[in-house]
Amino acid sequence: MVKPRQRKKREDNLSDLGSDHGFLPPARRMSELSFTSSGCQDPDGFDSDGEGEDEADEAGGTGSVVLRARRGLDLSAMASCPPGSPLLEFVPPHFAEFTERPNRRALVDHFCSVMSHLLVFREESGNPFQQLVLPLTHKSPPVMNAIYALSCAHLEYRGIQNAEKALFFHSRAIQGLGKLIEQNSGKNKNEILAAIILLVYYEVLVQKSQSNIVGGHLKGALTVLCANPDPSDTTSAFLERAFRFYDVITALSNGTAPLSAAPAPGCLLPVPPLGAPAASPLCNVDTLLGMATSLWPIIHRLSDVRCLKAELDLAVRTNAPASKIAALRAEFETTTAAIETALTHWQPHLPASFDPDEEPLPSAARKSDRSSAPCDPTDSPLSVPERDRMHSILHNALAYRHGAFVYLYRTVYGYPRAHEAVQSHARAGLTHCVGTVAHNGPMGALLWPLFAAACEATSAEDREMADRTFSTLRKRQGMMNIEQAWEIVQEVWRRADWADVVTRLGARDRGDGPGGEAVADGGDGRRPSIPSGRAGVRGMSCEAARDPDLWRQVSREMGVNIVFG
Repeated sequence: MVKPRQRKKREDNLSDLGSDHGFLPPARRMSELSFTSSGCQDPDGFDSDGEGEDEADEAGGTGSVVLRARRGLDLSAMASCPPGSPLLEFVPPHFAEFTERPNRRALVDHFCSVMSHLLVFREESGNPFQQLVLPLTHKSPPVMNAIYALSCAHLEYRGIQNAEKALFFHSRAIQGLGKLIEQNSGKNKNEILAAIILLVYYEVLVQKSQSNIVGGHLKGALTVLCANPDPSDTTSAFLERAFRFYDVITALSNGTAPLSAAPAPGCLLPVPPLGAPAASPLCNVDTLLGMATSLWPIIHRLSDVRCLKAELDLAVRTNAPASKIAALRAEFETTTAAIETALTHWQPHLPASFDPDEEPLPSAARKSDRSSAPCDPTDSPLSVPERDRMHSILHNALAYRHGAFVYLYRTVYGYPRAHEAVQSHARAGLTHCVGTVAHNGPMGALLWPLFAAACEATSAEDREMADRTFSTLRKRQGMMNIEQAWEIVQEVWRRADWADVVTRLGARDRGDGPGGEAVADGGDGRRPSIPSGRAGVRGMSCEAARDPDLWRQVSREMGVNIVFG
């Protein structure tokens, strides 16, 4: 159950689809799908309401295909044979049950064969997006259009053009969602949630401006969840988990408080794919959070601390009553100390049949001290692909742990970049990010811990790890927010290097910003990269370059508002 966060008083399941819908296994590829207008009889002939298919498409060319197949047959032989079923002579195109348009079938195929696999950690019994979200499209055009928009945007980013644009499908999805909300009867909760979550994925993929569209979508999702508080089926539970992930990631990205209240420790259990065996080695892996399920309540509380700190700082600056300042300071210190302790003692749950090749766990989570798994593990040995996947999932969770430490020490406590605690956790976080991509496992949730650690990297070795990981992640996921995050990281490095050079030269008060040449080594044999004449950089002070939130300033100057999901 998702509860809205409260500030203190102080001022259908795939089985439902059935054969009636003619559902085909989405994993099958098809060669006849076209991404160009030449593959569509009339790309502009859709119904005026945007929800129907062309009459010409529905009339289809089935008869002509059958006639061509029979054209060479002997008439006497045909007369002596009973008429056969058309399905024996005509194989319908893949995903024909979704749409008659070849270019749209191509988008469904891309969603099933590419996109849906990039977003989850486990799918041993099937992909949750295909099992739980895709069936909703048969009675919900907004969900269908949101899938079209997401797939089309992903292809457009990779330079592949469809006969219809992602923005076109996005507009349709928004319009249809509005109508769906107006007629909300409580029975279409999953359709509304699915459309909203898919639109969140779309905005995260394509967002180019500073608008907080993702936050608006999440508020809508929270309203639906609060109106129907108890997840009644697997689809609801999966969509709620997607909301929880983006609620926290958006708060960390924007420096705002999460919309929902933090779940109590131990109350968040892994959501498995539909039909997953209870004895699966991945029984402790959530489809969207991986092995970080038990870590998520801690990160949720961490995402709220920055707002508490801002409230305390404001009270001090405005000379608020001493009693209020004391109360805020006590709450801040108690909360941060509890989070730091929880992060220190947190450990992932590993299946009994899995031993990491290395020992990447913190001292509190060595093999002899690991807590028992909450479900019955299997003792069967893991195959090589399963071990690689498990290593990636483990490294991803540990990257989140170290990324949370970096956020706590740098953003919340305000430690300088060179502080030992910041550097040690940044280096460890980057090491686990490298481990995640090196094992070629799931990478869908890696951007936030990678970005948090990379921004604080100072040595050539650490920056090389960040560069290598970002490069692999961009190629694997193919999303714009990854490319934008990498650009921000590089600009943060340039400004931080410039501030270090100026400080070593004794010109900390010069404040004329970068624009000259590098006049000193970066301290480890490398030449600092100092930007030259870049708009928005000249005039920057050393204090601004050392600000823990330097990356937010860079993001604003670039005109982007990235959600690191």
